[in-house]
Amino acid sequence: MAELLSDQELSEALSHLPRWSRAGDALEATAALPSFPAAIAVVNRVAEIAESVDHHPDIDIRWRTLTFRLWTHSAGGLTAKDTSLAAQIDSVLDVTSATTE
Repeated sequence: MAELLSDQELSEALSHLPRWSRAGDALEATAALPSFPAAIAVVNRVAEIAESVDHHPDIDIRWRTLTFRLWTHSAGGLTAKDTSLAAQIDSVLDVTSATTE
C-alpha cells in the first residue's frame, strides 16, 4: 500500500503543482477549457493515463470547466500516486492550452 505524504512532503509537492490545492484529504484543481469538445478531449486523455497507472480521479464536467479530485482511497489520504497523477494531468492541460492558443 502507498504511504501517506507528510504535511511537509505535500507542501513540497504542491509547490510544483500550482493548479492544485489541498481540499481536506484530497487534491483539487479546476481548469477552464476553450470549448466543451476540448474539455472532453482532456477527460479522455486523463482517463487513458489514469487507467494505465490504475489510479482514477473524480472528474466533474461543467460545460467547459473541469474539476479534478485526487486521493488514494486504499491509503485513506494523499500519497505520491496523487501528486504524480496531478503532474500528469497538468501536462495534459498544458498541451491542450498550447494547442488552443
